[in-house]
Amino acid sequence: FFPHPNRFPPPPQHLSPSTDISRTTSTAAPETQEQDGLSRTAIVFMGLLALQFGLQPILVRRFTPQGINKSSVVLVQEMIKFVIAGACFHLQTGQHEKRTALAGWSVKSWLAVAGIPAALYTIQNIASLLAYQNLEALTFNVLNQTKILSAALCCYLVMGKKQSKVQVFSLLMLVASAMVMEKVIPLKNWGIAAAKSSLGSPDLMSRHVTHGVVPVLFASFISGLAGALTQKNLQGASKKASSVTKGRNTYLFSMEMTVASALVLLVSLLVSSDGKAMSQNGLLHKWTPQTLIPILTNSIGGILVGLVTKHAGSVRKGFALIFGLLLSGVIQAGSSNGVSTAQIVGGLLAACSLWLHTTNPYRKP
Repeated sequence: FFPHPNRFPPPPQHLSPSTDISRTTSTAAPETQEQDGLSRTAIVFMGLLALQFGLQPILVRRFTPQGINKSSVVLVQEMIKFVIAGACFHLQTGQHEKRTALAGWSVKSWLAVAGIPAALYTIQNIASLLAYQNLEALTFNVLNQTKILSAALCCYLVMGKKQSKVQVFSLLMLVASAMVMEKVIPLKNWGIAAAKSSLGSPDLMSRHVTHGVVPVLFASFISGLAGALTQKNLQGASKKASSVTKGRNTYLFSMEMTVASALVLLVSLLVSSDGKAMSQNGLLHKWTPQTLIPILTNSIGGILVGLVTKHAGSVRKGFALIFGLLLSGVIQAGSSNGVSTAQIVGGLLAACSLWLHTTNPYRKP
C-alpha cells in the first residue's frame, strides 16, 4: 500500500556518520529527525498525506449520506485501518524486524503506548465537537491551526526538541498562511477590517468564548500533546535496549491505536445517542456502497499520519496538513471561479515557511 522506506534513501548531504551506522540495524531510527533536513521518504509520505487531507472533505460531502450514524462510520473506519495496517505490517516488514517489534509486547505496553494517545484523541474530539457547535466554520478552522504551535511546544515538553528562532518564525508564518487562505487576513488593508470585527465583541466571556474559543484551543493543545507522545513512541527517545524506546513499528502502532480507539468508542456507545440509534436501526443504516470511499481514504490517511510523524515529526506533519488545505481550496476553486489570489499567496507563504523550518534547525550553543 505504501512505498517501503528503503526505496527512498535520503540525499547524501543530509547524512551523518551516525545515521549511516544506525541504518544498518533492524531497529534503526527514522531516516530523518524533525530538526534535520527532510528525507525523500518523509517528502513522499508528506505529499501523500497532503493529497489525502485535501481530497477528504470533497469525498465526504459527495459520498457520505446526510443523517448517517457518525459513530458507525468511525467504527468501520477503525476496522478497515486495522486490516490495512496489518497487511502492511505483514507484507512490508522483514521477519527479523517483526520479531523485534513484537518482542516484549504485552497488554501493559500496549496501554502505555496507545491507550494514552487514544484517550487524549477522544477528549480532543469531544472538545472539537463542542467548538463546532458554537463557532462559525471559518473561525474554527483558523483557531484549529494553533495545533501547529502546540505540537512544537509539546515536542519540547515531552521530548526536549527545541526550535530555533527562525523555525519559530516559520511556524508563525505557517499559521498566517492558513489565515490568508481562509481570508481571515485580507490581502487588502492588511487585516484591519478583520481586526475591527473581532474586537467588537461586547462580552469576552460570552458563550462564544467559553463554549467555542476555549474548547477549540484546548483541543489544539491536546492534539499537540497526543502528537508528541505518538512521535516519542514511533521515533524513540532513549538508547535503551527496549524495542519501545528505540521506536515502535509504524504499522504495529497504527494497529494498536485502532484497537484502543475502537474500545473507547464502543464504551461511549453504551451511553450515547448514537449507540441507541445503532441498536434500533443497525450498524449500516443509510449506508450506500459509495460510503466506503471516504472511509477507505480516511483510514489510509490515519496510517499516513503515523508514517509522517515517524519520518518527519509531528510539527512538520502540520506543514503537510496546511498544503492539504491549500490543495482542497484549489480543487474546489477549479470547479468554480479558479484559484484566488489569497490561495496563491497562502501557498507561497506555506512553501516559504517549510523551507525556513527545514534549512534552519536548532543548533546547540
